[in-house]
Amino acid sequence: MDPVYDEALGGSATAGAGVPVPVWKRVLDITLIICALPILFPISLGLAILIRCVSSGPILFRQERVGLKGRTFMCFKFRTMFVDADKGVHEGHLEKLMNSGKPMVKMDTHGDPRVIPCGAIVRSSGLDEIPQLLNVLRGEMSIVGPRPCLPFEAKKYLPWQRERFETLPGLTGLWQVSGKNRTTFDEMISLDIAYARKKNPWLDLKIMLKTPFALLAQMLEAKR
Repeated sequence: MDPVYDEALGGSATAGAGVPVPVWKRVLDITLIICALPILFPISLGLAILIRCVSSGPILFRQERVGLKGRTFMCFKFRTMFVDADKGVHEGHLEKLMNSGKPMVKMDTHGDPRVIPCGAIVRSSGLDEIPQLLNVLRGEMSIVGPRPCLPFEAKKYLPWQRERFETLPGLTGLWQVSGKNRTTFDEMISLDIAYARKKNPWLDLKIMLKTPFALLAQMLEAKR
């Protein structure tokens, strides 16, 4: 791995420090968050109460992820798994997907005992990722961009795959609206790189408009 990624994955550099982010992207992100806040606040409050009622432990889940230029940051999500869930199971599943060339099917597609009651619905709807808007406000993520990957995953990337770190990670992205669970790991990386090279305001808006339909399809697939 290149020195910049070795240092980032093993150090404590601030995500995106010293790396320019397009002004239009920050303006678009913050504007949309402000506009959506009246809707997202009551939804977030309801999810927080639900999680507290069905499972003991913190409401939010914090996990180290890799972002712009390979720098690490703490990513926030609503907790949808039991506190003592085995994280090694997910790493094994992900590594298998990276090497098998099979579609990126999530572990909980066929049921996952680690998921709390109602957690599968929250995950398939994407509502568990609402707290990542905090990461967007902090400049560690954008609304649109590649999925923020785990350090475990980033260390296994081939040189050509690291180009996906040339843009901020996002809540939704080109991969998410282009088939997602029907694509292979390499296809996901290729879509992320394509976005990193071509990103512009119109592409971001187009991806945002497609995201609700992609989430609906994901929910129907999870239900089946």
